[in-house]
Amino acid sequence: MVRGLGLTSGGLDSILSALVLKEQGVEVAWINLETPFFSSNRARSAARMTGIHLTVKNITEVYVEMLKNPKCGYGSNMNPCLDCHALMLEIAGSMMKREEFDFLFTGEVLGQRPMSQTKPSLRYVEKRSGLAGFVVRPLSAKLLPPTVPEERGLLDRERLLDISGRSRKRQMKLAEAFGITDYPTPAGGCLLTDPGFSKRVKDLLEHQDECQERDFELLKCGRHFRLHDTYKVVVGRTTEDNRRISRLIDPDKDIKLHMMDIPGPTCLIPFGAPEEIVYEAATLCAAYSKTQDGQSVRVSVKGPGWSAVITVQGGGREKYHPYLI
Repeated sequence: MVRGLGLTSGGLDSILSALVLKEQGVEVAWINLETPFFSSNRARSAARMTGIHLTVKNITEVYVEMLKNPKCGYGSNMNPCLDCHALMLEIAGSMMKREEFDFLFTGEVLGQRPMSQTKPSLRYVEKRSGLAGFVVRPLSAKLLPPTVPEERGLLDRERLLDISGRSRKRQMKLAEAFGITDYPTPAGGCLLTDPGFSKRVKDLLEHQDECQERDFELLKCGRHFRLHDTYKVVVGRTTEDNRRISRLIDPDKDIKLHMMDIPGPTCLIPFGAPEEIVYEAATLCAAYSKTQDGQSVRVSVKGPGWSAVITVQGGGREKYHPYLI
């Protein structure tokens, strides 16, 4: 039995690439690599829909090391597309060899993405991953050089496809032929392509040597203010933001602030701060609460070395705008 391991995002192209191979009698399985920048939700949904076995692996630690200094640099934001794809192929390749799959496959379509899906880009990520010749792109295979599985007769090249470009018409027709009607839109996969989120990532990497998954999850919450080169304050925007921030707090390391008597945000100082920064953060918390300018309000402060209620003046949020990340 010929066996193929597919890197999947859970999108339509990933689904179709697996089904095209299954038509040739290939036993297919998927691996999804998860970080705070892209989740496994769509891949899990695709696996449930198709019945294809899925392995999900969190690669945050190794991914962040690559993100700090990608060899090919970034795209328009903090997206290191080429080095990201090479890293993913390398990790999937280890599983391919360990579990004795014959090749890897992806849902990549030649010319669909101008940076990462050109012929030179596809060749680059294969070579960087150490898997040259063993990565099959079933949707565009006829437009690319034959792979080792094709040359060895494990795959029938004539039954692979020649899709290219950004149009989705052929994929949609193919989905209809396979009876696939419920699939996600192609946009919105990676947070590192988002300009606002990328600014927060850049700021974090510039100011913090060791970054954990929690630190990146916090970037998805509220407003972020860089009050000092060393200290940052996260301010909740909504009730849900406040809940998410509270869930991410480490009570042994972080300082949490919230309004005592009136509605307002939950605020967090990651890893604590000296007294003057805590008082500034309390004033910031009050500024984004439902206070009147100059109104005296009480703010609860809890964390290492802190269990207090301090009084500050409300209003004046405009003075914090220059510190907003």
